[in-house]
Amino acid sequence: MAEETPTPEEKPKSKKPIVMIIIAVVVVLLLVVGAVVGTLFATGQFSHKPPPSADEMLDAEAGGGGGHGAPAADAHGAPAADAHGAPKADAHGAPAADPHGAPAADAHGAPKKASKDGPGGKMKSKSPEQARFEYTYHQLEREFLVNVSGSRKVMSVQIAIMTRYDERVVTNVKKHEFAIRSVVMDVMRVTTEADIAKPDFRKDLAVRIRDAMNGLIEKYEDFGGIEEVHFTSFIVQ
Repeated sequence: MAEETPTPEEKPKSKKPIVMIIIAVVVVLLLVVGAVVGTLFATGQFSHKPPPSADEMLDAEAGGGGGHGAPAADAHGAPAADAHGAPKADAHGAPAADPHGAPAADAHGAPKKASKDGPGGKMKSKSPEQARFEYTYHQLEREFLVNVSGSRKVMSVQIAIMTRYDERVVTNVKKHEFAIRSVVMDVMRVTTEADIAKPDFRKDLAVRIRDAMNGLIEKYEDFGGIEEVHFTSFIVQ
């Protein structure tokens, strides 16, 4: 029996068009990937810059000055240091403050003093013409009466104090009034008639009473603050 030969219409179809389509798709994908990679290289995404050196950072800070002349701060907020490790000065030449709140040093390296003097600071008046300290006076209510040493005379005085510190000075005087009266009378009762006759007796007595009062208050409060003692009444008879 003779074999039948297939007609041209019955021959298997060629697979060449499918292969060409696959090749075309691969070529398109390669082109897209290449375009993306080229764009990333062009924008510097693959370039890794080394961290700037200390000299470069100092040069940048010296040239830019932080915008307003203030020293640049590090990552923790501390002011930048110079080549020797000291804090950089600001635009006015004053060293930057310590990040922990310590006062900045002056031009000679000494720490700057705080704006307040004493425990509460001296009170400044509100006068716009000039800055000056406000005076506060307080008179002790009761008089001081003692016998003059070696004499039948008695000495009676009334005392007022003056301070330029805050209200705590007067508060402490009121708080320790009984102890203050005791030390003041101890100072007064050693006075003799010869002392009273001296020209500067009252001035010297006021100084000794002031020192005794401050010494007593410092014993309990660590700060006296009484700057002057004035006699509002002074009688010897």
